[in-house]
Amino acid sequence: MALSKRLIAEFLGTFWLVLGGCGSAVLAANFGGDGNPLGIGFVGVSLAFGLTVLTGAYAFGHISGGHFNPAVSFGLWAGGRFPGGDLVPYILAQVIGGLVAGAVLWGIARGHAGFAIDPAAAGAFASNGYGALSPGGYTLASALLTEVVLTAMFLIVILGSTHQRAPVGFAPIAIGLALTLIHLISIPVTNTSVNPARSTAVAFFAGAGAVSQLWLFWVAPIVGGLIGGGLYGWLGRDEPPIVGRG
Repeated sequence: MALSKRLIAEFLGTFWLVLGGCGSAVLAANFGGDGNPLGIGFVGVSLAFGLTVLTGAYAFGHISGGHFNPAVSFGLWAGGRFPGGDLVPYILAQVIGGLVAGAVLWGIARGHAGFAIDPAAAGAFASNGYGALSPGGYTLASALLTEVVLTAMFLIVILGSTHQRAPVGFAPIAIGLALTLIHLISIPVTNTSVNPARSTAVAFFAGAGAVSQLWLFWVAPIVGGLIGGGLYGWLGRDEPPIVGRG
């Protein structure tokens, strides 16, 4: 497949992930407020992120591989499944797709009369954070550990479910459910990133606090992706049969 088509697929897939996942958090999580609670809550947001990856993978996976996430691209490279020469163009397409989705989401959200972004609030405009900007008040160390470990496990699921010996056609389901589970675990800690493009997409709309903490949501997911990709690259590698010596 031509690189240009793969980059467009990554742009669209990341756009869809941010619009669907972050959009559910901004527009639907607390819809109606406490007095008339019709919102989907963080369980619904977790499911929304999983559904965007599942549907995006089925739509674009056969074109670009369905990364939609710089950490996934790095992890697949570390696992021997992706050429290093394509990393920069893929990451640029992902970041641009996310930022466009963030702009669209901001344009939708500001159409509500009471819409306002409090840059000092945890999770403002679906942003990620630690310390005062963590939904549960978790420290930088907790956020770092959470993002590294969960991204590593995400890559292990991705590489395992797309292995040549895995059941064909079910990988997007496993990957989408894994991302749902990751959000169920970590929304209270960091508002869940495991994806630098997703974090970047909303940080610049959320304010200076989110932007100042954005570095962690690049470093930790990429480190986690490299760990998970490298580990599964070793674990899933076919070994020669053991030959008896008797």
